[in-house]
Amino acid sequence: MPDVEARLVHVRGVVQGVGFRPFVYRLARDHALAGWVLNEERGVEIHVEGVEPQLASFLRQLSANSPAAASIRSLDVRSAQPVGVSDFEIRASERRRAPLAAVSPDLAICERCLAELFDSQAHRFGYPYINCTDCGPRYSILLDLPYDRSNTTMARWEMDPYCASQYRDPRDRRFHAQPVACPECGPTYYLDTDGARTADGAAAIAQAARMLRQGVIVAIKGIGGYHLACDARNAIAIESLRSRKFRKEKPFAMMAANLTVARQVARLSTAAEELLLSPARPIVLAPARAEIDGVAPGASEIGIMLPYAPLHHLLFAAGAPELLVMTSANRSSEPIAYLDDDARERLHGIADALLIGERPIARRVDDSVARACVLGPMILRRSRGYAPGIVAHLPVERPILAVGADLKNAVALSIRGEVLASPHIGDLQHHGAVTAFRETIRDLLRMYDLHVEDLLVVHDGHPQYRSTQFALELPAARHVSVQHHRAHIASVLAELGAWDRRVLGVALDGTGYGDDGHIWGGEIFCGSVADGVRRVAHLREAALVGGDAAAQHPVQAAAGFLAQLEELPDLLAPPFDFPKRYRDAVKLLETGVRTFRTTSMGRLFDAAAALLGFTREVTFEGQAAMWLESMARKASGPVAPYSLPFSEGELDFRPLVADVCHDRLNGREPAAIARAFHRGIAGGFALALRQLSSVEHVDGVVLSGGVFQNELLLHDLREELADGPPIWTNHLVPPNDGGICLGQAALAALEYGDA
Repeated sequence: MPDVEARLVHVRGVVQGVGFRPFVYRLARDHALAGWVLNEERGVEIHVEGVEPQLASFLRQLSANSPAAASIRSLDVRSAQPVGVSDFEIRASERRRAPLAAVSPDLAICERCLAELFDSQAHRFGYPYINCTDCGPRYSILLDLPYDRSNTTMARWEMDPYCASQYRDPRDRRFHAQPVACPECGPTYYLDTDGARTADGAAAIAQAARMLRQGVIVAIKGIGGYHLACDARNAIAIESLRSRKFRKEKPFAMMAANLTVARQVARLSTAAEELLLSPARPIVLAPARAEIDGVAPGASEIGIMLPYAPLHHLLFAAGAPELLVMTSANRSSEPIAYLDDDARERLHGIADALLIGERPIARRVDDSVARACVLGPMILRRSRGYAPGIVAHLPVERPILAVGADLKNAVALSIRGEVLASPHIGDLQHHGAVTAFRETIRDLLRMYDLHVEDLLVVHDGHPQYRSTQFALELPAARHVSVQHHRAHIASVLAELGAWDRRVLGVALDGTGYGDDGHIWGGEIFCGSVADGVRRVAHLREAALVGGDAAAQHPVQAAAGFLAQLEELPDLLAPPFDFPKRYRDAVKLLETGVRTFRTTSMGRLFDAAAALLGFTREVTFEGQAAMWLESMARKASGPVAPYSLPFSEGELDFRPLVADVCHDRLNGREPAAIARAFHRGIAGGFALALRQLSSVEHVDGVVLSGGVFQNELLLHDLREELADGPPIWTNHLVPPNDGGICLGQAALAALEYGDA
């Protein structure tokens, strides 16, 4: 008789709430092994006993065939002493110290649940809260760790015998699916019209679908908050939504009933379709086939997503228009509404009716936004489906809280080296976002049993950022300031775990507080996370008139760049037709009042947009630069780049801006000018990187910062650097300020983590 051996296995990663324990149970039973599996603070613990060949096969299949929603980061296997158990069981969760298990993001409905949803013979036929261990809500319903039903917003609904039998059966796909419910025992949806409950269940969904067909605006409670929905092909409904929501021009996201409909309105690459169909189900930005009235005015791209909640599929099946506007339920710039009473109050006068789900949402989670880029998938807003997953592994144990920046804020928490990034929070210039920011930090610290007094708290270098002021008010063990653009570069290297790799890092964005107190945004750094990164080059400084106000008015931003040209045409006359604000900016520039120094690439893009015709105030962040990129995509045939010379650490924008002025004055097509501008920026930075790499030994080039959301610029720069070192960009966190928190945590960890 072969000797019985034992193994103790610790599995780390996203392995709780994703059907991992029942998978282990079935695998052990299939191999005739005994022992147990349980959830613990850092992941899953397995004790398994049997003969060596069966143990070896079990361990191979453990990592090779794990559930689709699981993500194993590490598998630690050690020999153990057999204890003589005769069966394999799933034991109750254990909590011996502060938890560290990665929380699974919310997952789109799986194919098996979708088939069951529309099977008239199935017990959960038409049930809008159908789920199993492969799909459904996780983070949005979680109140505390470990991930057990008693710690979720489903705790108030007691399972009926049917659901309980599946929940307790290790061979059922709903074994320990914490939100499991059915029409007999679980929550439902109802329609609220003028404050009255007018329909329930299937009737409520059918009535909501009918209202959407009639051009009505309906607030729909989803996984992480409410959406405002209307028929995307009803121009009157869209105009009404814009008016009520105070959203003048910013594009609306759309939900297509299926991939066929999505293909009809967007040009989808294979990579874009993979993103659309991924379990995260983000909004995917893709080129529009034709402009849909009012949805994305003047934009060359649209944002589209596929149904991800059972309710969405039921709405389309009930006859809702096959293409819906699905935008965050709020007034512009406010956080998304997710609490029912708050939604009723805040959406009064915006939505004509509310389709309300009875299951509470524990925390707001916006839709994620992504794009398939030339350098791989890029997350532009990291939230539902991705957050709060682990985005990096730091080589320090000390707990770290990184509070990010003020725009597109997200925060990061490092627990024994594992970095969790929060969902997108928003712009902290708005009171609601500040409240959400504080709630998110409090929530994460409570969930992981952390105390502020033990934390290393990291913040941006800008002394007036609300995030900085909040961080400094915390009674932390230590406060650390990290310069904005270095954090951008470090965020990419942290994703890669490349602490010692020496790189040239390009950080391009609209604004960031520099070491010299000026406003940076067109920077090149050299170095590594371990040894620090130093600034080695930058865009030539220009005047920024009026500070932050220049970001709202492209002609005001243009004034500071144009002031350095020797000869200027009459910019108040055709074809430029600059408004009075430009003349006022020039006068202010002459006095030096409210005038700052900047190397901002974002403001240079704004200046070029103004010269090509975008002379009005922007209505959302990045609008002028998006307009310029869209214009450049309309250019036909090859276009030679403008000149952006590089010398002695400075990229000189003057020839570039002069060329734009000259060609515009002489009647060249604006699309060709915009294209030459993009190619000129790429060519100038490529020249700088080639010269710098000839004197600095580097392993690669890092690109980060909000300007690199420009797909055309990325394309041009990749072509220019095709024969150079490898290029690395963000893939797990956004390149914009939503990824700053990761870079902050990484730089602070390596410098102060053991202090």
